[in-house]
Amino acid sequence: MSDHYVQVKEELEQKKSPGEGGEKDAVAEEETVPIPLAASVSPATASLRGRGDVAKTSVTGRQRSKSRSTQGAPDRNIGNKRDSDGGHAAEIAREKMPGTLLQVKGTGKALQGRAETNGVAAPGHQEGDRGKEDGNKVARKRRAVTVDTSKAKTSLEALKVSIRQLKWKEFPLGRRVACDIYWHGVSFHDNENIISGQVNKFPGMIEMLRKINLSRAVRTMQELFPEEYSFYPRSWILPEEFPLFTTQIRLAKDSDSALNPTFIVKPDGGSQGDGIYLIRDPRDLRITASPHGKHVIVQEYIQKPLLIDKLKFDIRLYVLLRSLEPLEIYIAKEGLSRFCTEPYQEPNQKNLNHVFMHLTNYSLNVHSGNFIHSHSNSTGSKRTFSSILYRLASKGVDIKKVWSDIISLVIKTVIALVPELKVYYQADIPPGKPGPTCFQILGFDILLMKNLKPVLLEVNANPSMRIEHEQEVSPGVFEYVPSPVDEEVKVGVIRDTLRLVDPAQKKTSHLPSLLPGEGGGELQKDVPEAESPKRPGVESGLPSLCLKQVFPKYTKQFNYLRLVERMAALFVRFLGVKGTMRLGPTGFRTFIRNCKLTNSSLSMAAIDILYIDITRRWGGTVSESREAGMSLPAFAEAFFYLAQRRFKAQPLREQVQALLELCEAQLKGKTSRERRAPPYAPPPPGPPTAIHRAPDSQTTQALQPALSTTVET
Repeated sequence: MSDHYVQVKEELEQKKSPGEGGEKDAVAEEETVPIPLAASVSPATASLRGRGDVAKTSVTGRQRSKSRSTQGAPDRNIGNKRDSDGGHAAEIAREKMPGTLLQVKGTGKALQGRAETNGVAAPGHQEGDRGKEDGNKVARKRRAVTVDTSKAKTSLEALKVSIRQLKWKEFPLGRRVACDIYWHGVSFHDNENIISGQVNKFPGMIEMLRKINLSRAVRTMQELFPEEYSFYPRSWILPEEFPLFTTQIRLAKDSDSALNPTFIVKPDGGSQGDGIYLIRDPRDLRITASPHGKHVIVQEYIQKPLLIDKLKFDIRLYVLLRSLEPLEIYIAKEGLSRFCTEPYQEPNQKNLNHVFMHLTNYSLNVHSGNFIHSHSNSTGSKRTFSSILYRLASKGVDIKKVWSDIISLVIKTVIALVPELKVYYQADIPPGKPGPTCFQILGFDILLMKNLKPVLLEVNANPSMRIEHEQEVSPGVFEYVPSPVDEEVKVGVIRDTLRLVDPAQKKTSHLPSLLPGEGGGELQKDVPEAESPKRPGVESGLPSLCLKQVFPKYTKQFNYLRLVERMAALFVRFLGVKGTMRLGPTGFRTFIRNCKLTNSSLSMAAIDILYIDITRRWGGTVSESREAGMSLPAFAEAFFYLAQRRFKAQPLREQVQALLELCEAQLKGKTSRERRAPPYAPPPPGPPTAIHRAPDSQTTQALQPALSTTVET
């Protein structure tokens, strides 16, 4: 052995400390160490990450040489499998060294044999080959997660920061082969033909969170659980409910002459405060009651909000919907508080048009001369929610109660949305069809009333994730400058969302286990300020997760609310054709027949008329023209009607519960009977049988007398 190699070996041995001998995990991550083959890899030159990378660097990296030797040829492919996106191992010395001993740190194995000029160790000790295989397995497990950011749009900057912190691999222009995660800026369909990986949008989420559809979903839950869903203001959908709106307001004023409520009008597809205005009289509406009028939602205006510094404000909380089945919900421990820029006064005829006083939308108030861009979390027109909680706590407010009420509001709202989201999901990704899994960050806009009760204003499918804001640096010249408050909140939300959906965590549970008896504790005892436990596999050097799981953690408190979700399971079961979202007349009749819901007072003819009546009314509403047939909300109305017919002496909630149990029992029994039934034998040939068709308009008119006696409201 030459003096040079002896000298290098002595230097490396001097660097070893007494405790380093047992640290087999200390190897370099994508780091090249230009040492001779005779030398060991010192832990002093390696990081604590990338176990097994030395095996990949010292052995696999040398496979790239195209020169072959007679002795090395049989083993030229050993350990040569590389991840398509893995790190590049450096070329190491290829000198011809007979009788060298190659020590591979992290595996505890030694490769004994001749090293050829192409960098391949000749066949030697059997344990050495096993060591190379072990090292390559670990290297493959440690490969960087790939993220396609080509469609990220306005969330791109925060996403880039998050990916850098995680040390993952970004593909800003897309990629020919599949990525682990696709980050879309608007909808699930931003990037078509994705058949694997994960997408940060759910199919149908944009449609579900339009103001009218959200109101309908919550209204359905209010019919079943009026007290639990009192956090959503009373709403009317216009123009279809214009007569109902005017009648109810007139009756309310007749009963109380001092009553003079205010209403806020929001366009169904509006965003960033566009088109919102306040009224005190139905005659002030800027739409007509014609079927072709612009669809809007009218809500009761909260006249007594909680004020800070005499200003009205709202809360933007970020909620991660991790999965629909099973349902997983996370809430960010930190949010944003957006302030109005004009001191608040209760609405009157003179100040109804003062948008900077009544509307908390950032996109509106940022154009006010009073808007304050602050680098502090507790001052300015946009602050952290924790700074508001701290201020309330200093005044003696029970902030745990505030948080528990907010958690309850979020869970109940998501439970209202999930049934129809499942219908959208199976339409785009039918069972058995290859496709990605989905997750999504939602923006909940919440207002605290003066009595600290939270009120849901709306839910955003695409909450702004910008970490910069537009600022006028000189007259007429604008540029984007960093926003420290936005960056603190939004980068944490995106980064920890990625950590929770990390594909490397699939085989290790990222959810805290629920032991028997857990999941039913009090919300106030476990609010988002509490630290989350360290999860296995989470990257070292990163802060604890800012996203706190609230479901299924609190399953026991809220599972009783999931009646409509069970109803949606029946609806999907009888759709018949994969990918459809509307229940046809045949499917509806099959549902009735299989659940045995007809009797002497409810004939199949009456069922046909019920289907036609409800489908026709729902077919004329907004967002109901995608397909012909009965939508899930229409099916829910028909289900309520059937429950009221069958179980007359009970409240609606108990009626629906009883009918669900009846249907599920009938279908379960039918499934059991089908499993025990003998193989199907075709009937003997005979005359053709008549095909029963759904009634047309003439049949409906003929059956109308029967409907009046058998289908009573």
